[in-house]
Amino acid sequence: MAASSSLPHHVPTALTLLFILVSATTTNGSIGVNYGTVADDLPPPGEVARFLLQSTVINRVRIFDPNPELIQAFAHTGIQLTVTVPNDQIPRLANLSFAQQWIKSYIQPYFPATNLVRILVGNEVLSTGNRLLIGTLVPAMQTLHAALAGASLDRRIQISTPHSLGILSASTPPSAGKFHGGYDVHILKPLLGFLRSTNSPFMINPYPFFGCSEETLDYALFRPNLGFLDPNTRIRYTNMLDAQLDAVFSAMKSLGFGDLEIVIAETGWPSKGEPSQIGAGQENAAQYNRNLMRHVNSGDGTPLMPNRTFETYIFSLFNEDLKPGPTCERNFGLFGPDLTPAYDVGILRPTRSSGPTATPSPAEPDGGGERKGAGKWCVAKEGADVDSLQRNIDYVCGALVGLGPGCGPIQEGGECFFPDTVRAHAAYAMNAFYQAMGRNDYDCDFRRTGAITAVDPSLLLLKLRFDSFCVYAFIFTCDDDGGRWCNFAGYGNCKYGH
Repeated sequence: MAASSSLPHHVPTALTLLFILVSATTTNGSIGVNYGTVADDLPPPGEVARFLLQSTVINRVRIFDPNPELIQAFAHTGIQLTVTVPNDQIPRLANLSFAQQWIKSYIQPYFPATNLVRILVGNEVLSTGNRLLIGTLVPAMQTLHAALAGASLDRRIQISTPHSLGILSASTPPSAGKFHGGYDVHILKPLLGFLRSTNSPFMINPYPFFGCSEETLDYALFRPNLGFLDPNTRIRYTNMLDAQLDAVFSAMKSLGFGDLEIVIAETGWPSKGEPSQIGAGQENAAQYNRNLMRHVNSGDGTPLMPNRTFETYIFSLFNEDLKPGPTCERNFGLFGPDLTPAYDVGILRPTRSSGPTATPSPAEPDGGGERKGAGKWCVAKEGADVDSLQRNIDYVCGALVGLGPGCGPIQEGGECFFPDTVRAHAAYAMNAFYQAMGRNDYDCDFRRTGAITAVDPSLLLLKLRFDSFCVYAFIFTCDDDGGRWCNFAGYGNCKYGH
């Protein structure tokens, strides 16, 4: 249809001033998992990646070495992948030529097909006590970032490093948290400065399991308890994780870095342990991880960091039967080698009850009642960048394989192909995924680029976009079930340049 200088006469006048205004109401947290491979009974990486994509709510994965087979397995899934540099490579990474070669070998061949979002330089390096590793940690991070910048990837991939709680010399009460002397000024302050300058998070591995006793087990498991009163702030803590995170925050704040994001790089609970270990067991593991997921995504935050969510990685995806150490070290897994859950934490997507070949599907009506999330749609946030939206499309189109029309409508020749823009296609894809997966809030996160709206796109809505030279008007419509929707037609009057 030819462009017109006026709106088509059949558009109702009452809609001419109606806009879809999207606010940032999504749950910003998300659940990731640590994918360790110190085992001899694990399924192939490609099977693992497909399982996570299609059968779980996990949308972030951390691996512990730059294994090309693992990195390649997550190609075209959209799952956000974090790669860890082994500790023994840290000193060599302080050399720019080695860092550049590392990026060429382990990152560039797989990006952007694999959604690589972060590189972790070592793991709990300060706790090793190795002076060479500790002294080269920050230089290695800086050099690796320079190598990313040389490949024009520094704004796409972050650099950080995870720490154990052993970096704290004081953690009780949480308001008095401090880093170990010597490390605080000479190592951690430069490290925190690097993270701030590169917009990267501080990463910590809190494990309430290792910090609890018989008396504090309920406190560690988020169960009802008397709590702990911080005498300095008069705040009563009701769970150990909040206290651990706030102790880290206090230590960071004392160095002038209270503004940095904190990411939980590892946390978990073993389903089996030594008889002398308090709390190890399947029931407690299920309770901890279930309550953890609810808490970090609730938006409540912690007493010293209120109103926020925490990007969190559960340890771990599988039990690892070849790991040394006590029994618990081999039994943190959420799934067995046959991909069946070790226990139920609500991490699997809803499935139809038609047998073992069931696939993820929209939530079914419950007793004839209203479907969960009915009257809600997922759309891209205003200001979301095109690269992020393209990654959302790639993720969704992999996840929806075999589910209804999938991404067919936004392929060339499909009913929603026009307008042929990333933003328009993302609008379709993100909402299709949200509807297909059961309208869970976390299914509209998309790394903080999605937002849930109650404005019904099944109405003929007029969206106007104004800029200095151009006015566009797009009409939206949807199919009969009120689920997926797409641009139906476009009209505009545009002049370029003066």
